[in-house]
Amino acid sequence: MKKYNLLSIILLAVTLSNCGDTKKGENSLFTFDNKVIKTQYEPQDQLDLVITNDNAKAIDSVIYYVNDKKIGSSKGLERLTYALENQKLGYQNLKALVYFDGTSSEATTRIELVSSITPKLLKYKIINTYPHDTESFTEGLEFYKDTLYESTGSGTSASGAAYKSYFRKYDYKTGKIYKQIDLEDKYFGEGITFINGKLYQLTWQEKTGFIYNATTLKLEKSFAYTKDIEGWGMTNDGKNIYQSDGTEKIWKTNPETQEMLDYINVYSGKTKIKALNELEYINDKFYANVWQKDAIAVVNPASGAVEGILDMSGLRKLIKVTPDDVLNGIAYNPKTKTIFITGKNWDKMFEIIIVE
Repeated sequence: MKKYNLLSIILLAVTLSNCGDTKKGENSLFTFDNKVIKTQYEPQDQLDLVITNDNAKAIDSVIYYVNDKKIGSSKGLERLTYALENQKLGYQNLKALVYFDGTSSEATTRIELVSSITPKLLKYKIINTYPHDTESFTEGLEFYKDTLYESTGSGTSASGAAYKSYFRKYDYKTGKIYKQIDLEDKYFGEGITFINGKLYQLTWQEKTGFIYNATTLKLEKSFAYTKDIEGWGMTNDGKNIYQSDGTEKIWKTNPETQEMLDYINVYSGKTKIKALNELEYINDKFYANVWQKDAIAVVNPASGAVEGILDMSGLRKLIKVTPDDVLNGIAYNPKTKTIFITGKNWDKMFEIIIVE
């Protein structure tokens, strides 16, 4: 078994790819040659496109498309070779428009582009341990001007009392709350991030986000998601906002217009990593919690390839939690160059450094 498969077991919020899942055009006069086309490829591979002609038609030409983008054409049934290095990971929809006898017919199929990178198993060292509010159902964690902010979802405390979603700024060393903003009952709070003097906050299934003044925490506007997704984790690289939606996708969003521009698919080797949750952008990489798993994936933001995995399961020996109290909360403090880790309803928060 390859190393990345062993590491992917740690992440097991993972669904294996549906190999061999192909689609044919409604008119099946022509098909892609499955003897030549594989179901999975890696970015360094080349894709050979060949069309079968079982009905012995006189073919004039073929135009080929990947994800509805024209990539080339051929005379007759000449093979077309296409380099995959610039395609993002995930499914690629292939289409061939075949011209013959003064008419045309489509052939379609799809392949899956997976990562060729073997993730490193990263280790960590605990620098400090701090208290954490056990009634904080942590969804977002981030430092801003050396102060920690936390966003939470709604839930029920251990005593059975219901509590609202909120975000707060507080002293992480003592737990003292400086300011807290409660959300309306209809909203389930999710990830937060600071950019351009604003605090952005997502909600879960309400498809609504909020923008606050970063200094006063006064609400300035709300906005609707421009895609039909859920809101989960949130971070930024100083230019764009990035957010997870509970799938394998990380979306890039324009902070000025809130338009969702593009996304990457996250893969560990041949395995798609679903249920990405809280995000943090650290040293040009995404650090992503995987929902219900004691693991953090270190993701290349350009390709979506998992380059490292942090196994955080050892923290459970140091806290008083139930299996439902999952790991979720990553905040990088640029002043100390350390990472703060906690979870939903955890009684502790840990300050760590990464050791390869």
